[in-house]
Amino acid sequence: MYETADIRKGLRIELDSEPYAVIEFQFVKPGKGNAFTRTRIRNLINGSVLDRTFKTGEKLKPADTQDRTMQFLYRDEGDGGFHFMDNSSYEQVALDADLVGDATNYLIDNMEVNVAFFRERPIGITLPNFVVLEVVEAPPGEKGNTVTGASKPVVVSTGYTVNAPMFVSEGELLKIDTRTGEYVERVKA
Repeated sequence: MYETADIRKGLRIELDSEPYAVIEFQFVKPGKGNAFTRTRIRNLINGSVLDRTFKTGEKLKPADTQDRTMQFLYRDEGDGGFHFMDNSSYEQVALDADLVGDATNYLIDNMEVNVAFFRERPIGITLPNFVVLEVVEAPPGEKGNTVTGASKPVVVSTGYTVNAPMFVSEGELLKIDTRTGEYVERVKA
């Protein structure tokens, strides 16, 4: 069991028999009355977001979730599902686009990700913190524009648009932070 002092961003808890992840939290100690923790939590099954307040000392049940390392195989254009394979058992799992969320911007074939399961049902994925993607479309940089550290929008192999420095051109590999969606550095092939 967790206590309110254990609440951190990303903590998975179970409320009303459903798994939730803490998105934000704030410890509040008013001048009068008991301290409490104000949280914003996301339902890991349907994606709804709730604001919930917990009294100090309140017990929280950990969500019974397991993470399994799986390999992204392909996206089925027919049903819009994303297909993953367990590396140890070779079992395949399909996730709906809403469960994959913004991770669609970074998924490339054969990428290893962690798929979260709640009671043997897939509920979402966790990407590596950084991915390397190829630039497929980049407007030419204008001469003299590099002094101010200007950036330009470039399209990477997944179709995602990211702001990158003016010197980046088509065919180059970029390291992108999947948590923020921002350019980190250029990678040599």
